Amino acid sequence: MNEAVETTAAPAGRLPWLVPGLVIALALAAFAILIALGTWQVQRLHWKEGLIATIAERVASPPRPLEEIEAIYTRTGDVEYWPVTVTGRFLHQDERHFFATHRGRSGFYVYTPLQMADGRAVLVNRGFVPYERKEAATRTEGQISGDVTMTGLARDPLVEKPSSLVPDNDPARNIFYWKNWPEMVKTAGLDPSKMVPFFIDAGKAPNPGGLPVGGVTIIDLPNNHLQYAVTWYGLALALAAVVGAYLWRRRGREGK
Repeated sequence: MNEAVETTAAPAGRLPWLVPGLVIALALAAFAILIALGTWQVQRLHWKEGLIATIAERVASPPRPLEEIEAIYTRTGDVEYWPVTVTGRFLHQDERHFFATHRGRSGFYVYTPLQMADGRAVLVNRGFVPYERKEAATRTEGQISGDVTMTGLARDPLVEKPSSLVPDNDPARNIFYWKNWPEMVKTAGLDPSKMVPFFIDAGKAPNPGGLPVGGVTIIDLPNNHLQYAVTWYGLALALAAVVGAYLWRRRGREGK
């Protein structure tokens, strides 16, 4: 009977050692996760700095003919922010409206096909119009006729919704909440095979009557990755300090 009591009591005597062991195991796992997150943010920092430098270099370069930008797109699939010059006439009857805000006002970016001499067209973001000026009939002065030569920035197309929080497009009302290039082309009644496969954002050259307001491209990219990295590494250091203090105090109590 006494032997049975001693056998069951032995593990209970060792139970206190499980607590610091569990604390150390959990702390090591959390420490590894925090360090990994910090390192990932450092990697993101280098990526973002490279992206910002690339964009700055592109924007500062002289405008290129559309043919050169198309060649870049064919090779790389990326023409974001390359300055481009193109000549054609606007097909105002086919303009698409992208919901946007500009300088605190709600309204739309007006995407209008620009048809070139070879019969192809490219969707051009001519700029911003206030909500109440969505319909072309309210801004007839800005509906330029005849051939125009314009300079802007090439923009990559989108074929997937950027976030589930973004509303679905409403092509029946000609309101787009995200720039779905295939859908914008299709609902405008345009032939995709005769379309340049990316957008152009018009520059700041004023339009007759003041609308649309061009030069609406947003290039300011936030870069908070260093702050995030410092936060994750700081949390890892704080965790190490807390666990170290805990183990030190426990060792002091057991030594008494």
